[in-house]
Amino acid sequence: MTKTDVLIIGSGIAALSTAYRLARYNINVTVVTKGGKKDSNSALAQGGISVALSQEDNWRLHYRDTLMAGCYLNDEKAVERLVSLAPRTLLDFMGAGMDFDRNKKGELLFGREAAHSLNRVIHAGGDATGLKAMEQLIKNTDNNEHITFRLYEPALDLIVKDGRCYGALTRDRDGVIHTYYAGSTVIASGGIGGLYPATTNDKTITGDSIAIAYRAGCKLKNLEFVQFHPTMLTIEGHAYGLVSEAVRGAGALLINDKGERIMEGVHPMKELAPRDVVAREVYAHYLKGEKIYLNISAISDFKQKFPTVSGICESHGVDLSENLIPVAPGAHFHMGGIKATSEGRTDIKGLYAVGEAACTGVHGANRLASNSLLEGLVFGSLTADYIIDNPLPVQEADYAMSKAVAENLPTKDEIRRKMMEFVGIVRHRSETDSIIKWLDSFIPQGEKNFVSLDYNKTDNEQAEIYNMLTAGRLIAVAAAERKDSIGAHCMVE
Repeated sequence: MTKTDVLIIGSGIAALSTAYRLARYNINVTVVTKGGKKDSNSALAQGGISVALSQEDNWRLHYRDTLMAGCYLNDEKAVERLVSLAPRTLLDFMGAGMDFDRNKKGELLFGREAAHSLNRVIHAGGDATGLKAMEQLIKNTDNNEHITFRLYEPALDLIVKDGRCYGALTRDRDGVIHTYYAGSTVIASGGIGGLYPATTNDKTITGDSIAIAYRAGCKLKNLEFVQFHPTMLTIEGHAYGLVSEAVRGAGALLINDKGERIMEGVHPMKELAPRDVVAREVYAHYLKGEKIYLNISAISDFKQKFPTVSGICESHGVDLSENLIPVAPGAHFHMGGIKATSEGRTDIKGLYAVGEAACTGVHGANRLASNSLLEGLVFGSLTADYIIDNPLPVQEADYAMSKAVAENLPTKDEIRRKMMEFVGIVRHRSETDSIIKWLDSFIPQGEKNFVSLDYNKTDNEQAEIYNMLTAGRLIAVAAAERKDSIGAHCMVE
């Protein structure tokens, strides 16, 4: 048993932003994470961080673009907080050691990405912004006397009693179950990309945050909105990594194997249309058997500007001198998640959610490009500030281990294939019930809903598959309930 002021589940930009700010106020934090410190979507993010810092820009324009991309399903107050606090938050991050790409005069370089009305995206290391940001946060949190890291120790369940969260149960690589009691518990363990066969997400991201929160009785929101990135490096049906949207922002064009531009006449912004529009168009051509490419011939010094993308391509045999990168869509970001405020508050006292695990409503039906790392930084700080101002005592509470055992579980690949077929880029009204019934078939006998398991009889691999089934069902049910298409949710007959 371990006691800590604040327990943070996850280790991405939202988790470490929260931890760093808490530690500056001498609050003791324990960070438990499923993988290592860099095993997160944040470290893989090639795109940059959107912020209104240029002379031509202001937060109201950023606000407008965010609402438009989200199909006006956004929480307007949350959007205003995000974009208005962004400049100060980014300047503070730079003051804490973070370097962004600059021109010879030392001025920040601003790039353009999908659905932005002007250049407002800043990068670090070209297309390695997420990695650089994580390295800086790890540097800032490493060896801090107030922060303890427990790596390769996934969370199993929250300890909740009478509407109050008291901490969580975890299990380490040796199979030992640990109990953590905390005044405040923060879920910052990412989204659901691993529920699909092709994804830009880290291998550790399998919907755990949604499943754990659901079992604790926490409210969830907008689960049907899954954003697919239009351009993953894809060779003979296998996806090998993200090709950043910044590549299209720099002038790359989407073409088919006949050399025809596929975004002509589809949307006024063409290649820089909102992601849901581009992803559906690429997917439609892909289903017809066409090969889709990014034509990068208009981008000079491609390898210098996009070293990460270049490395991924060359390591998989793509000859960049031919100026064609084969692409297809992959699961990228979840706009839905644990219902939370901008300060991370959920409907369970002492439980907070931040980053992609949370649904504050800031992204609406479709996230604006490069608002994700921003969300982790801004709302991570707000969550920390709220916890600082509203501390809760560390108390113990009973946790009764469930007797439920999930048997005859499907493989992860089976789940992924079903999710893509029935609740992927395009969903069919007549077919969502079939995946719900299939997922329901794996509920432990005698139970009505997905419940906690007997973790003494279930290893981490089984627990992960069970979380995938739970999160998958929740997404499928949400998709079935929203009858009309909007944003990333495309429902057809």
